[in-house]
Amino acid sequence: MSSEVSMESRPTFPHRAVITGGMPYGNKNLHFGHIGGVFVPADFFARFLRDRIGAQNVVFVSGTDCYGSPIMEGYRKKVEGEGYQGTITDYVEGNHNDQLRALNKYGISLNLYAGSGLEPAKKFHADLTAEVLKRLYDRGYLHKMSTRQFFDVKAGQFLNGRQVIGRCPVRGCKSEKAYADECDLGHQFDPEELIEPVSQLTGTTPELRPVDNWYFDLPAFQKTLEELMDEWDMDEQVRSIVTKTVRESLAAPVIYIQSKFREGFDAAEGKLPAHTVHEAEGNQQSFSVEFRDWKDRDAAREVLEAAGVRFRTGKTLLPFRITGNIDWGVPAPDLADVRDRTVWCWPESLWAPISFVQTALATAPEGTYSSTDWRDWWCADDAKVYQFIGQDNIYFYCTAQPALWEALDWGLFQDTPIANYHILFMNKKASSSGKIKPPMAEELLDYYTPEQLRCHWLSLGLDQKAVSFSPKAFDTSVSHKDKKTGQEVLVKDDPRVVDPALKESAFLTNIFNRLARSCFYGAQNACGGHLPAVEADADVIDACTKGTLEYERAAYLFDAHGALAVAETFCRDANKRWGDESKAAKGDDEAYAHALANAFAALRTVTLLMHPAAPFGCEKICEHFAFDPVAFFSWDNAFKTPAQLAADAGERPEEHALVELPPRTDFFQKLPHQK
Repeated sequence: MSSEVSMESRPTFPHRAVITGGMPYGNKNLHFGHIGGVFVPADFFARFLRDRIGAQNVVFVSGTDCYGSPIMEGYRKKVEGEGYQGTITDYVEGNHNDQLRALNKYGISLNLYAGSGLEPAKKFHADLTAEVLKRLYDRGYLHKMSTRQFFDVKAGQFLNGRQVIGRCPVRGCKSEKAYADECDLGHQFDPEELIEPVSQLTGTTPELRPVDNWYFDLPAFQKTLEELMDEWDMDEQVRSIVTKTVRESLAAPVIYIQSKFREGFDAAEGKLPAHTVHEAEGNQQSFSVEFRDWKDRDAAREVLEAAGVRFRTGKTLLPFRITGNIDWGVPAPDLADVRDRTVWCWPESLWAPISFVQTALATAPEGTYSSTDWRDWWCADDAKVYQFIGQDNIYFYCTAQPALWEALDWGLFQDTPIANYHILFMNKKASSSGKIKPPMAEELLDYYTPEQLRCHWLSLGLDQKAVSFSPKAFDTSVSHKDKKTGQEVLVKDDPRVVDPALKESAFLTNIFNRLARSCFYGAQNACGGHLPAVEADADVIDACTKGTLEYERAAYLFDAHGALAVAETFCRDANKRWGDESKAAKGDDEAYAHALANAFAALRTVTLLMHPAAPFGCEKICEHFAFDPVAFFSWDNAFKTPAQLAADAGERPEEHALVELPPRTDFFQKLPHQK
């Protein structure tokens, strides 16, 4: 990277930016994956952008996904299993407050953490939802479809999506946890395709009964999405997993049939719509049948089902369901003869960031933002929206949402998606609703500081692959057997095992902390508590410039791992230089002041670079520098030394008084059991 960066090749940033960080369901608090996999990377970039383009030009929003069947099911279980007395709104609000408390503890600097069903965002979100649906209907992109929905005969009621569970029907998917129309890996399908459905209410096999709902004509935007994927392929800010995943859904409509059912297929083939048969090749055990569109494929499914031919479908664009008939949802406007519907939680969550931005702009004190018109943030040529998501949400945010934006024709530009791979737990995928339970985010803070975990998660490189989070404090695997007692010793209890989660902490609490302490204690001892009177050497200033440019480039590409590596390497080099120069300057006050000037210049740079990752400690360093934090962390001043910052404030460096640092002060903390 170092050979590529220069002042002339610096990346460009928008004038205004919206950053979004997913939407956790309102049926639970946050586990480590929510924080480490999405919110910390989003917060890193939000903090960087505030420093880079100004806080008044950045809106960082997210919120609780209040509606939908997961919340209804969670509420039902809490009432029936725990005797909960509150309303479903009380239930959601309690979980929302728990989520916000966890986010605050990790320093996630959201401008607004709202709730789609909670004030003050509730009305903004409901109004926008009604406007979106009416607009789509008027433009001819909403179609009424009668589809079959699961009905529990024993319970005498229709079932919401999470009250039915079975196996995913999508070819190649191994998920054993599929709901009415999507599996836990994000695949979409029609309810009648679900394999071996079971009602969560009674344990019986539910029936399928017809229900009218509105569907968005997603297949009409095949060409639009293909062109967008070509654009994103050329966009260095969009990760390849995004276009690869979306293109899987752009495949032709196909049915896969095992070769052992070939005789039945041949007997029924004459009744099928126009199609092309692709014979099994090599060791394949299935042949495929390709159709012109999804309607022909659905017609073929009925023929094959009647003939007793078993099959699985492949991924393709299907109409995207917009409404449902569950009670707990955003009310849908009455359109044509379809009444008393609510909006499915997935589509309304796609435009929730817009309603959240509307809420943030309307409720913030005057002067907080450079514009209070939401269109200046979502439609202007000099603005961008950065969406941080997990890889299992790519279908919604990178397939359905771009098509919706195009259909609305409001001038909404396509967002920049930042999709992270899964963050694993002890090398396994963890889910609060699965077999492997992840630790809750707040629980981890009994063992680690927020900045230790922030830097560790950012360094995992989730932009490249799924990576395991393996905190020693939770590792119950066996390390070895005690030679004396013969008893098994667990990893978490073995003092010889290094904690992987503390790898980055060593940089914070040792290298970075040492440089900061050396500067301030050195100035207190040799400069009367002021900055050194001399300027840093030219080669030190050049190193500061180079490190800053390399870091900026990595941050632009959402490469937090690379950005922190730049900062750490720079800081280690600065520490070594300080050690060499301060040792050589022993007894020479002028040389010592010169060494201090070099160290202070490096400290100012590394503090700027580490601010998005470790904000608490960096802001404490800024306090002791005694500079205005806005000026200190602004990238308008990114290439200025402390002496130059003092000059901007009308002072000579030797006149700029630092805030005294008490003895044995640490800028980056360890917990008592870590010392």
